[in-house]
Amino acid sequence: MNILKTKNPGFKRELLSILGKRSRREWEDARTAVREILKEVREKGDEALIFFTKKLDYCEIDMDEITVSQEEIEEAYKTVEKDSIDALKRAYRNIWEFHERQKQNSWFYFKEGSFLGQIVRPIESVGIYVPGGKAAYPSTVLMNAIPARVAGVDKIYMATPPKKDKRINPYVLAAAKMCGVDKVFRVGGVQAIAALAYGTETVPKVDKIVGPGNIYVTLAKKELFGEVDIDMIAGPSEIAVIADETADPEFVACDLLSQAEHDERAMVVLITDSEDFAFMVFKYIDYFINESKNGKFKENIRVAKKSVENYGIIIITQNLEEAVEIVNVIAPEHLEIMAKDSREILKGVKNAGTVFLGKYSAEPIGDYVAGTNHVLPTNGTARFFSPLGVYDFVKRINVVEYSKESFGLYAKDAVKIAECEGLLLHANSLKVRMKDVQGEVENL
Repeated sequence: MNILKTKNPGFKRELLSILGKRSRREWEDARTAVREILKEVREKGDEALIFFTKKLDYCEIDMDEITVSQEEIEEAYKTVEKDSIDALKRAYRNIWEFHERQKQNSWFYFKEGSFLGQIVRPIESVGIYVPGGKAAYPSTVLMNAIPARVAGVDKIYMATPPKKDKRINPYVLAAAKMCGVDKVFRVGGVQAIAALAYGTETVPKVDKIVGPGNIYVTLAKKELFGEVDIDMIAGPSEIAVIADETADPEFVACDLLSQAEHDERAMVVLITDSEDFAFMVFKYIDYFINESKNGKFKENIRVAKKSVENYGIIIITQNLEEAVEIVNVIAPEHLEIMAKDSREILKGVKNAGTVFLGKYSAEPIGDYVAGTNHVLPTNGTARFFSPLGVYDFVKRINVVEYSKESFGLYAKDAVKIAECEGLLLHANSLKVRMKDVQGEVENL
């Protein structure tokens, strides 16, 4: 791990150098391939989906297999053990309850004879991308579909890559059934994003695409923004922990590793004002990734070890005020605060996706059951992005109704501003109405 001390003269330079290594320069290498797949799907539709599913996912499907049948979904639901279904249902209730509080209402008011307001309407159709690869992500289905449902989205579609034998992970299908997803498509990667954005013979064109993915999926969403709306440009996961000497070093080490297992480019950061505590956390991490004999974790530990070696940072500060300043520079996806005055420290946090307070608010609680959304801004974008929520699935329509009286009060001001901008036809549109209000007005 990289060990930095704020009292050292080169601290800021060293920190920014590590953060900079996670930049998006490698996107350029993937951009050409992504654009080619987008072009093929736009031009060839389902034919391209079948081709790329065979080429990239090593799975041969026919046209009528692109859509996962309702029978397959029902069968998958039945195969999932009851304990898992019950856990997903409890998570569902918590997520729904949290997001229900985010609902926004239309509003209107009267002023000097005018009627003004804003209508809040749900987006009509949404596509959810659920990755496959190293793990199954039923929680991703819940976190994306539930806020869309709370918002009132009419049609929710889901795309997820098949295994070589054409099957879709049963936990993912069970979550889709639970959330009332309208259709599930057996397509992954860039081709899935393209299909949802452009539409094909089988896959409907949607208004917005949400959900995580690898660098290719993320770049595809970026390329298609404008053709379709997207949630955010996400990168590898990250966590920062602010801790003092009262925290449990084993808890902190385990929480850091829980994010490191996501991706070899995940970033994990401990910020503490205690050098002794930092050493204890380091020893626990070293033990878990180098000494652990549990073969069940072998692949997880391999990924976590790479992450810790490349993007693991321990920062020793002179006080916790410095720690908060550093967090606001990093703008982490996840921030844990384990200190005597966690809520007091929270007051200074400006940039973070989700903040977890106290020793029992482990980050995975937020990933699965707390109810907060785990689709969060990464790579420093918490400076200007927010967690996914109900507000991401609605649009707003402004409403203006001016009476003759209210028009008379403000028309001259509007004419003046239009003339200042040289937009004389704008001004004329107002002047022809001013005759009704004030009698003689010079027209064009």
